[in-house]
Amino acid sequence: MKVKFEMVTSQETPVLVDFYADWCGPCQAMTPVLKEVAQTLEGKVKIIKVDVDKNQPLARKFGVRSVPTFILFKGGELIWRKGGMMTTRELSALLANEI
Repeated sequence: MKVKFEMVTSQETPVLVDFYADWCGPCQAMTPVLKEVAQTLEGKVKIIKVDVDKNQPLARKFGVRSVPTFILFKGGELIWRKGGMMTTRELSALLANEI
């Protein structure tokens, strides 16, 4: 079952969207960081991954020109966005400010 992107990102729980590509080395390097952050902040933030190659209209809608790009939504509103790799500490700190 496909879930509408807007339904997921309009929740009151913050939703971090990871725009990535399978061929992207930095995107692959972020996978363990995202897993660790998801475990640390379990229940406080939802993390979803969007493959830009399979979801080009969505990537265009949000102006994603490079991967990885991270966009945080809360209550349907874009709170912040950041491109490139981040450490677990950096990503956790950014998210902690919003939860």
